[in-house]
Amino acid sequence: MSRIVRVGAGQGFWGDWLEAPRRQVEGGPLDYLMLDYLAEVTMSILQKQKLRDPAMGYARDFVGAFESVLPAVAHRGVKVIANAGGVNPMACARAIRAVADRHGVGDKVVIGVVTGDDLLPRLDALVAAGHELRSMDTAAPLATVRERVLSANAYIGSDPIVEALRRGANVVITGRSTDTALTMAPLRHEFGWAATDHDRLAAGIIAGHIIECGAQCSGGNCLWDWRDIPALGDVGFPIVEGHADGTFVVTKHPGTGGRVTRQTVTEQLVYEMGDPHAYITPDVVADFTSIRLEDLGGDRVRVHGITGRPATDKLKVSIAYSAGYKAVGTLVYSWPDALEKAEAADRVLRERLDRLGLRFDTILTEYVGASATHGDLSAIKAQPWVAELPEVQLRVGVRSGDKATVERFTREIAPLVLTGPPSVTGFAGGRPKVEEIVAYWPALVDKTVVQPEVTLA
Repeated sequence: MSRIVRVGAGQGFWGDWLEAPRRQVEGGPLDYLMLDYLAEVTMSILQKQKLRDPAMGYARDFVGAFESVLPAVAHRGVKVIANAGGVNPMACARAIRAVADRHGVGDKVVIGVVTGDDLLPRLDALVAAGHELRSMDTAAPLATVRERVLSANAYIGSDPIVEALRRGANVVITGRSTDTALTMAPLRHEFGWAATDHDRLAAGIIAGHIIECGAQCSGGNCLWDWRDIPALGDVGFPIVEGHADGTFVVTKHPGTGGRVTRQTVTEQLVYEMGDPHAYITPDVVADFTSIRLEDLGGDRVRVHGITGRPATDKLKVSIAYSAGYKAVGTLVYSWPDALEKAEAADRVLRERLDRLGLRFDTILTEYVGASATHGDLSAIKAQPWVAELPEVQLRVGVRSGDKATVERFTREIAPLVLTGPPSVTGFAGGRPKVEEIVAYWPALVDKTVVQPEVTLA
């Protein structure tokens, strides 16, 4: 039998189950623990934190997660790969180093830090050199929002992670790497896959895609037969058992809750898939139509047949920029006539805002319990069940470039409790909070201008 390399997912996003990393390293054999913290909105949050405190800007949950698995890293050889560095990988590495030193195992922890994804200091030079960084959504050049840009990070691939492992790191911390690279890199490192092994690299990417969202492929957030998913309170996070030929099995530790089946894996595969013929990453372009799934039973699904082709000459760039201010206020109206009361409250609120001369870039009303999930309100109101809704949450959000305008809005929600329709409940949070909007600008840049670096801390 060929050698097996086991890569387990321990986090699917920043805020995921804190017990998962420890359970993965203690629940059975594991070679690598992959922790995925970053999403586009997460980068924006981290950038706002770094602006307030230059020592921040990384996923702080990672520090506790690492401490919980430190015995496995220091004494059993489990390696950890995480993109928890966010917009400040070096600060994250310092925090991890402090944990290892405090526990007296600093000599057993070699931290590889991957940087080079941060393009903010070079942004003006790149634009001057002809890199327009046009929005992938609107095709507008970055110059239209340049003065408001807060961060710019290229999505880097597996190469620098592999380099860090080759140089002896047993903890690798990256900034804005692709989610899939966190799983593909250890497989590529262990099996020696070359940059031209496109089919194997594509298999590694798909393995990473399957487990990047944690328990979402092992029974969590599962639509198919969700009532029958066993023991979600004890859900097992997924593990990839990789082979040198690129085939792999998706499974979880025995005795844990959840379920790994062809259906749960399929649901995760189509998540954020895009063009199934061309799943583009910095390492390779994977063809999702080539994937073959074989349910082996016992929470084991074999994945094989995957093909890939050379990567493109571009990298995606995640850019965050300041886009004004927002506030969201809510009130809950109870039965009878819950929806009708909420609609009346919205009319009263808008009338008062208009009388004050307040103008917003956007004002959005949702009726949670009716329109927010179920669709167009005009079609829903004809349904007989609407009159029997036990409660409806009125949720009104505004945005504007003028902070004072948004601030004035926040003072108009609470008065509706006594000056609007009856039966308000669930209002205990006080006035809504004004928040700065950090918006997302996706763009492409030539791969040649991004030079990732590996530092051993």
